[in-house]
Amino acid sequence: MDVDAIVDPLRDFAKDSARLVKRCHKPDRKEYTKVAVRTAIGFVVMGFVGFFVKLIFIPINNIIVGSA
Repeated sequence: MDVDAIVDPLRDFAKDSARLVKRCHKPDRKEYTKVAVRTAIGFVVMGFVGFFVKLIFIPINNIIVGSA
């Protein structure tokens, strides 16, 4: 087994990881609040979707189980 076949992918991964870390930056307050607000909106929307799905399927489930 060739050692280069194992080492080369690890070396490439380390090089790519170092390049990614160099390009990353700490978000400023404006960027952070924008991301936080959008995440909160996503949580609220998914919560309402889950609530309405549950609201619709509870009576349907009761009809199906109640008739058996």
